[in-house]
Amino acid sequence: MSEQLLIRNLSAGTKARLRRRAQRNHSSMEAEARAALERDLATEPLTLAERLADNRPEADFDWEPDRTPMVSRPVEF
Repeated sequence: MSEQLLIRNLSAGTKARLRRRAQRNHSSMEAEARAALERDLATEPLTLAERLADNRPEADFDWEPDRTPMVSRPVEF
């Protein structure tokens, strides 16, 4: 499922830099904005809940939780 995002009140300078980068890379302003957001947000780790909630086929991941060591003690009555 694709979602849309509308960004309002972007400063004129930011918009001009985005337009210039798009022209330099022969792409659209939308593609450049998407790439910039993805680059910036790629460094933030997702929580397990966020990963599990992502039902896209390409969002599959392997998860093996750490094993909790079990320690036995003699029972005293």
